Amino acid sequence: MNMTAMRSNNILYALVLLLVLLTADLADAQNNWSLYGANYQNHRHSALTQINTDTIARLTLAWRVKTGKIGSFQASPLVVDGVMYISTPFNDVLALEASSGAVKWRYRHQLASSKACCGPANRGVALAKGTIFQATIDGRLIALDQLTGKVLWDHAIKDTTVNIADGLASRFQAVEDDQLNASDIVGHTGLSFNMAPQVYNGMVFVGSTGAGYGLHLNTEDGLSVVGQGETKNGLRGFIAAFDIRTGREIWRWYSVSGADWVGDWRTHTEGGVALNRDISQEKKAFQRFPNTWQLGGGSIWTTPAIDTETGVLYLGTGNPAPNMESSTRPGDNTHTASIVALDSRTGELLWAHQQVPHDRWGYDVASPVVLFDINYRGQSRAALGQAGKTGWFYIIDRKTGELITKSEAFVPQHNLFKNPNPDGVYIYPAIDGGSNWSPVAYNPMAQHAYISGVHIPATYYQKKIASEPDKPWSSYTYFKLDHKNKYGLLSAVDVSSGKILWQHKTPNPLIGGALHTAGDLVFTGEGSGEFFAVDARNGEKLWSFKTEYGVNAPPVSFQIEGQQYIAVAAGGNKLHGYPVGDEILVFKLADD
Repeated sequence: MNMTAMRSNNILYALVLLLVLLTADLADAQNNWSLYGANYQNHRHSALTQINTDTIARLTLAWRVKTGKIGSFQASPLVVDGVMYISTPFNDVLALEASSGAVKWRYRHQLASSKACCGPANRGVALAKGTIFQATIDGRLIALDQLTGKVLWDHAIKDTTVNIADGLASRFQAVEDDQLNASDIVGHTGLSFNMAPQVYNGMVFVGSTGAGYGLHLNTEDGLSVVGQGETKNGLRGFIAAFDIRTGREIWRWYSVSGADWVGDWRTHTEGGVALNRDISQEKKAFQRFPNTWQLGGGSIWTTPAIDTETGVLYLGTGNPAPNMESSTRPGDNTHTASIVALDSRTGELLWAHQQVPHDRWGYDVASPVVLFDINYRGQSRAALGQAGKTGWFYIIDRKTGELITKSEAFVPQHNLFKNPNPDGVYIYPAIDGGSNWSPVAYNPMAQHAYISGVHIPATYYQKKIASEPDKPWSSYTYFKLDHKNKYGLLSAVDVSSGKILWQHKTPNPLIGGALHTAGDLVFTGEGSGEFFAVDARNGEKLWSFKTEYGVNAPPVSFQIEGQQYIAVAAGGNKLHGYPVGDEILVFKLADD
């Protein structure tokens, strides 16, 4: 054989090998669900088609498992090579045979402290290099052996420089409001870690939560959040990167800093909506409160998306602190209630897009960012989308942070950005959204986003009191939810135009997230315990399953030996009054 023929054969062999490897990678990606958002773009899309609009009627329960840990269950499972890995409330981790539910191993977490600011919920684990990673509600990052569940390392990541959780509740007792004073305290400002970590390029990324949580009370009208002016009831939120082998911290980025806390004193959102701010009064207040950034909030609730071509992280930040009560934090409170782009290697801030400057309503960026490319007005744009608590789906240039457009409102809007007052202002979307932490599902073929929507109106109040020794503040803000007029909306949005294509209404607000499959289906659940699927093309409900606990977690799909499965956690949500439990539900098609 001559050299030319040998080279041709070698090239052909290399191409065939590359095709085999690419095919294997594609099959592996279809069979597994190895990242929180299914891929680094956070699409929550499955390319599997066995379960589709024609076969959905045969979808039946394959197995169910009770974890023994009852509490708000928000975790999204990972499934790799036939094994499911899922975290429970209070941070246990289970490895299960994904086809049967049989337990392979269990990690039982011993809480270092029983005082978790933000409840027991954990939104999932991450997996890389044979290691399972979990961030815990007591401020630790834990690495477990994928095969055995053995602890490889366990590091405290809580920022211990400031902690105001203890005593926040007692300081509120002097407020002269009988209903609020008689209420149970169910949450308060204090650092915790609830998000599912992200893994990339030898690092695991974890963000702190609870930095601007406020004081959560369970009143006779339901959940209320109280913000207090002139008190140290905030912390600084951050995201940090750790070496996946050792747990060594590589970098840390704080959401807020003193350098640019006041910002540009903006009177409108970037989309041109008036914020109803009194800028002259704020500038006077700044002379008295110049350093509120030191406890400025900005939690990281969302698992980042990653552009693997550029190595850029995209994530959302939480509301500023004090939550809702803004009189002592003048300025834009820059980088809170924002979408930010960070260099994954260094944590350097590349750009930030603030959805709500000087947020007074709890409009933090809670739902994870989704990456996609669009054709907008004839121009190709590398973009990202985010379902805001404000009720719009924001579409942003991911190279510059420029707002390209925003969708039509996917929930009703009334008195948006109106200021609270002593008599109360009726507002929707209110503190729950819009869209809450629920991840969006994205259809990459049709370029449609499927958004879990919340409609719970609320009346916002601000009251002033005379400063006295036992009342170390001069004002407080709170709201009362209107549960009589609540409902949910599952919406399909065309990301290139922002147009709403269809909406499916549910009796309960949708908290938990969605899954899209190439079988033209969208799966989601609601607090009543109904788990259901709609036709992705028109929103028509095609299938449902009823369980006793609220289905308030995002579903996933995977395949084992040619059989497609759908899995979801069912454990409800205590703050929203949905029945809490401890179930994992897995479905497959019944035989013909």
